[in-house]
Amino acid sequence: MSVAALIVAGGRGSRASNAGEPPKQYAMLGGQSVLARALAEFTRHPGITHVQVVIHPDDDKMYLAAIGAPHPKLLPPVHGGATRQDSVRNGLDALAALNPSLVLIHDAARPFVTPDVIDRVIAALADQPGAIAAVPETDTLKRAGGSGLIVGTQDRTNLWRAQTPQGFRFDTIRREHQRAQAENQTAFTDDAALMEWAGHAVALVDGGTRNVKITTTQDIQMARRLIEGNATLPVIETRTGTGFDVHRFAPGSSVWLCGVEIPHSSRLEGHSDADVGLHALTDAILGAIGAGDIGVHFPPTDMRWKDAASYIFLRHAASLVAHAGGRIINVDVTILAEAPRVTPHRAAMCARMADILGIAPSRVSVKATTTEGLGFTGRREGIAAMASASIALPTALSTDAPQPAA
Repeated sequence: MSVAALIVAGGRGSRASNAGEPPKQYAMLGGQSVLARALAEFTRHPGITHVQVVIHPDDDKMYLAAIGAPHPKLLPPVHGGATRQDSVRNGLDALAALNPSLVLIHDAARPFVTPDVIDRVIAALADQPGAIAAVPETDTLKRAGGSGLIVGTQDRTNLWRAQTPQGFRFDTIRREHQRAQAENQTAFTDDAALMEWAGHAVALVDGGTRNVKITTTQDIQMARRLIEGNATLPVIETRTGTGFDVHRFAPGSSVWLCGVEIPHSSRLEGHSDADVGLHALTDAILGAIGAGDIGVHFPPTDMRWKDAASYIFLRHAASLVAHAGGRIINVDVTILAEAPRVTPHRAAMCARMADILGIAPSRVSVKATTTEGLGFTGRREGIAAMASASIALPTALSTDAPQPAA
């Protein structure tokens, strides 16, 4: 029996992302993206034969950087639609050629799903056409009126909070998704609701309280604390890497430095957004784990990275640290430039890099200096940056660091 996992990662997640930041599924948790953590539980589960991810059409580059090392079970991603329902249907269509017996549909924003939950959903499908992870409602439920005042108390008996994964017999769920589209039934909030509409039985299995969904920025912060609190990393050695990068000025109106766009009389020229600070820091992290440099992972001859945001490169480097079983202790970036001034933007730079790396802002430092009018930076021809990174690693670190997904 073949069992495919369909990971839905096409949402924008505005409640968990500040303006200009990537969607919540690409946020970093302990050196890995939310998406990568969710994927890992399915790719390494012995009962899952294939994993299909559905992403937003604008997220191809972010996806490649976020997933870390590719896995044999992982199929090429497909693009989602305007709604979650559209995205799931696209994913099911992509799996049709494989025709799996069962499919488990899971939200990428649930990175803490456990193998036993996956086991229970699969087991329940032996007797029913559908089964979902869920937890019994334990809170008292209040019904509000239009004025925001309580107008009643809802009986919570037999009420459950739905989670994912939600598992179904593949041919059944695909057929019912197609029927819902044909009949313009588009208001389903999950796949179980669609199956209920179609008249199919859906079983409930225990999803556990750990299988939370990341919805807000507070959820991301709580998830990071959960990971830090459960850290049992057998660190025996600390490694340090350094990086250096230079970009020349070109006609423009702003520069990107350490993940922050700063108004300026010129821009920095490069194949990507030419963020010299993030490039230097990416090299420092890669150097600490012996994984080459930024050009090895993101060659300037590859048009996929044309005009790419440099946080993609830094996030990939952080994912390699997590893959090796390590963690980032601290990072330090020094900007060498006559202008623009860094001081007014220092706090924003530290916060942005901390978010990209999934570490506390107190572990990030940004400094700036001039070269007293000497050299190319003194002549205001460009900007240089130096960086260092300290990485805690177990001594069993593999010397063959994984490469970015092709």
